[in-house]
Amino acid sequence: MDILEQIVAYKRQEIDERMRYVPLQQFMPAIQQMMDEGNTNPSMRQSLMDSETGIIAEFKRKSPSKGWIHQDAKAEVVTAAYQEGGATALSILTDTNFFGGYDEYIQQARAAGVTLPILYKNFIIDEYQLFQAKYCGVSAVLLIAACLSKQRCADLQHLAHQLQLETLLEMHNERDFEYAELEPDMYGINNRNLGSFVTDVNNSFRFAERLPKGVCKVSESGINNPATVKRLREVGYRGFLMGECFMKEKDPGAALKLFTQKL
Repeated sequence: MDILEQIVAYKRQEIDERMRYVPLQQFMPAIQQMMDEGNTNPSMRQSLMDSETGIIAEFKRKSPSKGWIHQDAKAEVVTAAYQEGGATALSILTDTNFFGGYDEYIQQARAAGVTLPILYKNFIIDEYQLFQAKYCGVSAVLLIAACLSKQRCADLQHLAHQLQLETLLEMHNERDFEYAELEPDMYGINNRNLGSFVTDVNNSFRFAERLPKGVCKVSESGINNPATVKRLREVGYRGFLMGECFMKEKDPGAALKLFTQKL
């Protein structure tokens, strides 16, 4: 199996186990209260479209290909520093086994006063995960074309919208482009091959013209200098998901601030 197949196989087991220990009805009342009160989280799509920089700063402690990137990083500290450093939105990894993430990191960020849009970054294959994301207090969820059939992706997007969550649809290659007609809130091009984890930022340039006009386009992974962001903006991208570029530094927030100043 390639890395993505390993992750998805493990994710199925993980979800089954979690549903046994934390059944949906346990946190459904809190979700219902959120729904009754209306969506209080800012729109990630609109924030990116309005921003002059569009940086989606990611809290990412670990990766399958590189191991620990910043093992002792504290979510409440880094995310607050990202907000102060000029991030337009945040992405928080919640996969534990492969990325060292937890749902609680999102809650810690909100408790620390983070008001930016937050993307729930995980390998979503089940409705249960969307309820988890809503409970955490995010603005948007990631749906990965490579993990899902087109119909499954459409069904999960429908539920996400019912839960007042926006969707970032991640595509990587020619096969994924048929998913674009699902009309997600944000169209993502991943520069990283999720099977091999090889990264090539030129992937975003290759597919820029293939995306619909006027939509919110997001380039993901492998971006590490302001010049690349400027070039990507010129071909229509408005969001730039960046994690390792900042997380490998001792002070990720300071690294982000310096990057945005150069923009």
